[in-house]
Amino acid sequence: MTCFTGLSAFPITPASADGRVDTAALRALIAPLVRAGVDSIGLLGSTGTYAYLSREERRRALDAALDEAAGRVPVIVGVGALRTDEAIALAQDARAAGAVAGLLAAVSYTPLTDEEVSEHFSAVATESGLPICIYDNPGTTHFRFAPSLVGRLAQVPGICALKSPAPDPDAVADHLDALRRAVPAEFRLGTSGDWNAAEALLAGSEAWYSVAAGLFPHTCLAILRAAQAGDATRTRALNARMQPLWDLFKEFTSLRVIYAAASHLGLCRADPPRPILPLPEPLRQRVADVVDRLDLS
Repeated sequence: MTCFTGLSAFPITPASADGRVDTAALRALIAPLVRAGVDSIGLLGSTGTYAYLSREERRRALDAALDEAAGRVPVIVGVGALRTDEAIALAQDARAAGAVAGLLAAVSYTPLTDEEVSEHFSAVATESGLPICIYDNPGTTHFRFAPSLVGRLAQVPGICALKSPAPDPDAVADHLDALRRAVPAEFRLGTSGDWNAAEALLAGSEAWYSVAAGLFPHTCLAILRAAQAGDATRTRALNARMQPLWDLFKEFTSLRVIYAAASHLGLCRADPPRPILPLPEPLRQRVADVVDRLDLS
């Protein structure tokens, strides 16, 4: 599916302290992504704080995003949940609303086995009928998808793609090669982790699932297009310019930094959902200084 290639921009989901999604603010964040021409919008990913929102609020966010994208940009939506039946219901909601695909993580409290993850993903894909992208996010879920498990899941009808954190540049080619050898040719391999994405794209990653693109789509599109053109020199130069932002992401998490950046730019005034706290003022100023210095607005 073409929605699993190119640049997928992941916006935050502005919400009140009690978890009520600010649909007007969300639409204001999505509109520039549509105008920029991103290849897809990744709604309710980890940056979109899906795990902190009720089923009803997730549906309100999805309806607002789909209305704003208006058929011009496909919307991939997070459907992860602790329980398999809840994930199925969320995927069914997404399909009924008009999302093109679901992003499914191995969310758990009790650590999961490969067999449990396989059963979970197969059930969601089969019972919802929604195309599924495997969301490998071990930093959050504490579960890592080995190439063998990805290959096994790639045989399930409806499981079409992988979003996987890119390792360091010296390991990314081997990482992608191991995955490619495990999956069918039509299965799409994509990268997250903005600071390593440029090298992953040059090594053959077919998609970049980007937090930064949720606020700065033009900058990220320039990196992607240079990589797609095979211009490694330009790709690396554009990426190097972004290093101050990548350093902030790694030091304070991309979630906290992107909330501070959105606030600095006046795009929304929401805070992350508690217990996550916004960055304190001195660190917010550091974020603002980087955004201004790089002219990312």
